[in-house]
Amino acid sequence: MGRYPEIEPYDHGMLDVGDGNHVYWETSGNPHGKPAVVLHGGPGSGTSPNLRRYFDPAAYRIVLLDQRGAGRSTPPASDPATDMSVNTTAHLMADLERLRAHLGIGRWLVWGVSWGSILGLRYAQTHPGVVSELVLTGVATGSGREVDLLTRGLGKVFPEAHERFLAALPADERDGDPAAAYNRLLESPDPGVRERAARAWTDWETAMIPAPPGSVARFRDPDFRRGFARTVTHYWGNDHFLGEGNDEGVVLRDAHLLRGIPGTLVQGSLDFGNLLGVVWRLHHAWPGSELVIVDEAGHDAGAAGDDALVAATDRYARAEGR
Repeated sequence: MGRYPEIEPYDHGMLDVGDGNHVYWETSGNPHGKPAVVLHGGPGSGTSPNLRRYFDPAAYRIVLLDQRGAGRSTPPASDPATDMSVNTTAHLMADLERLRAHLGIGRWLVWGVSWGSILGLRYAQTHPGVVSELVLTGVATGSGREVDLLTRGLGKVFPEAHERFLAALPADERDGDPAAAYNRLLESPDPGVRERAARAWTDWETAMIPAPPGSVARFRDPDFRRGFARTVTHYWGNDHFLGEGNDEGVVLRDAHLLRGIPGTLVQGSLDFGNLLGVVWRLHHAWPGSELVIVDEAGHDAGAAGDDALVAATDRYARAEGR
């Protein structure tokens, strides 16, 4: 099956979302088709033209955006003067609502990858009336236990890389929360400190989550590296701004709020996030969801994952929800 051919957007713009932020958005496909919004990963990765290809362009009005501080949105997180206090999960969900209203959309399918799955799940839990379906891959829920696994637990799997990861922190911070400690370095007034921290963080990300060649290439760009690392550690070091009780998982706790929203979860069997059983638990707590496990695939579910994602959007294209 594979993804659909490459297409170009027919409209785009910069939406003023307040707090001095402007969010880049674009639409492609059929202007009169079923609306779908795509939530990129990271946080801070920015969107990609390839994400348009998970949708039949004849059936969907495909909306892509760069979340605050990422991609073409301004101001960029890579600029140390950018105020990150107005970049939280609540701000991003409010931006989605502003964009939905701006585009005149009533309900839309929400498609999310990695961090985008966390954002999509919480958005659907707090705005259920505007979400027709969810299609998620590289699924996570943003709990404290997941962050601890990714920053400490996987050190047993990748000991050499993890030793380098911790060694880049001040000695008195190595036993604490690595994400919060790295975020403090990335907020340093010293550009050399920020650059070394960004490189060390992205080296660990590449070690624990083998990334497609395109992602590795982006990590070689100093601006992307700084903005990405600053944004990820800002979220990971602050419980993803999901509120109290997030060690076990606010999104999992509130999975029952997704009742009535159909959803498809596409997950690689070798995704390290599976070690905590998060995706299985989410699926069983969410009536009406389906779980597609892709054998011998990791966080990026690969070609078989692409097939499953396209099959899901094709099926939902025939459903009500415009």
